[in-house]
Amino acid sequence: MWHLITAPILLPMFTALLIMLPPIHYSPNRRRWVSMVSSAIQLVLVVLLLLQVQQQGQLHYAIGNWQAPFGIILVADTLSVVLVCLTSFLALGAICYGSAGEDEKGSFFHPLFQFQVMGINGAFLTGDLFNLFVFFEVLLIASYALLIHAGGKNKTKAAVHYVVLNLTGSAIFLIALAVLYGTTGTLNIADMAQKVAQLPASDLMLVKSGALMLMIVFALKAAVLPLQFWLPATYASASAPVAALFAVMTKIGVYALLRVYTTIFGSEAGALSGIAADWLLPAGLATIALGAIGVMASQDFRKLVANLVLLSVGTLVSLVALQTQQAAAAALYYTVHSTLVTAALFLIADLIANQRGKAADRLVSGRKVVQPVLLGMMFMVGALSVAGLPPLSGFVGKVMLLQSVTDPDNRLWLWSLVLLSSLVVIVGLSRAGSTLFWRISGSDTVAETAKPLQVFAVCWLLLASPLLVIFAGPLTELSLQAAAQLYDTNTAVQLILGQEVTP
Repeated sequence: MWHLITAPILLPMFTALLIMLPPIHYSPNRRRWVSMVSSAIQLVLVVLLLLQVQQQGQLHYAIGNWQAPFGIILVADTLSVVLVCLTSFLALGAICYGSAGEDEKGSFFHPLFQFQVMGINGAFLTGDLFNLFVFFEVLLIASYALLIHAGGKNKTKAAVHYVVLNLTGSAIFLIALAVLYGTTGTLNIADMAQKVAQLPASDLMLVKSGALMLMIVFALKAAVLPLQFWLPATYASASAPVAALFAVMTKIGVYALLRVYTTIFGSEAGALSGIAADWLLPAGLATIALGAIGVMASQDFRKLVANLVLLSVGTLVSLVALQTQQAAAAALYYTVHSTLVTAALFLIADLIANQRGKAADRLVSGRKVVQPVLLGMMFMVGALSVAGLPPLSGFVGKVMLLQSVTDPDNRLWLWSLVLLSSLVVIVGLSRAGSTLFWRISGSDTVAETAKPLQVFAVCWLLLASPLLVIFAGPLTELSLQAAAQLYDTNTAVQLILGQEVTP
């Protein structure tokens, strides 16, 4: 069981390699079954890992038995393992949807998908900033290819912007790591938490510059204003299962902001304590406002959902900026909710587009969808949840969010923007739903109905919303436990390095 920490990384890697070998590579059905079964096994294993963390507390794994801070360390605490569970749950739904036929529109869909899952899981589990960079590159390289899966002018154009921006971010990331390593002598997160608190005054400005460069990189990955302009076009142009998986990618940037600026530059960091909070809060609030405007301005449903992702990012970054345990717990619950619901909406948008003829998912009058009841119910559940209306998970997430804001000034701005953006989302989704399902023009056409695997995938993701409400009590406790572990820097350093943090 001790080696279970490596399973979320090794299993998708070996699955990708296996799929590329004959005879599996030559059979579409074999590729699909291997990928789906592997994703299901991975979900079971990460749930077991979560149970192990619940029983034993934070775990760490030294690759090759090279101990921290010199070796590659994987760290499994409640926060990271919950996010890996989220990725595995999402990946199973997305791969099932892709296996209904989308995977055959391009080459190497399943291996690339598994490599991206590997990179995402590694980014959540790593305990070292350099290996965070490595896993970022693994998932980004896979995402470059997945983005242009099935080809097309719009995908190619979005991919160029996406690749250029992320290559620029990777270069800044490396420069920031060089600065931090040159001043602290380490890139292990726990070790850096100890070293930053003991920095001489002569090194403070260098470390501060490195920390702020990291903030820029993570803000770019999360699509925080003013670095958000790549997201709507990229997500809207990607194929449905890829866009669904991409719903968790911005959360990696948010996770990195939360981990780095709580553990390394948190309350124990002395003069560098809270270095990012003054920048993140206004950026997060502005991203919420921009996402709400984008929802109203969207001319097609896919882009509307992409702007919903942007709005959720702004909400999460604002919570990270508050630097409290309650806000971190609310951010974790809201991350799970928003990721799964927006992923489901991307899949629903594709199903609607396939049944409306030339109008596709554009918010104009078009032919009647072939399955209005099925798609309408799916749309309604997703819309109610993402808008934060009871009795679904969005309501619980927003209540936790609002309750976590204790400062009067922050409460004024954050409550106002969150509630107003919720109203805007309700209006935007009402407009979209009435247009897609009620504004009918032209004669009925024979269109392909949703396949069983596609229906299963959407229902699988939408099912999470009522489950998050039914088990809201235990999940809230789990979120609070994750936040408490995150802010207990002293215990983390003691477990990983075997020594106390020196005040």
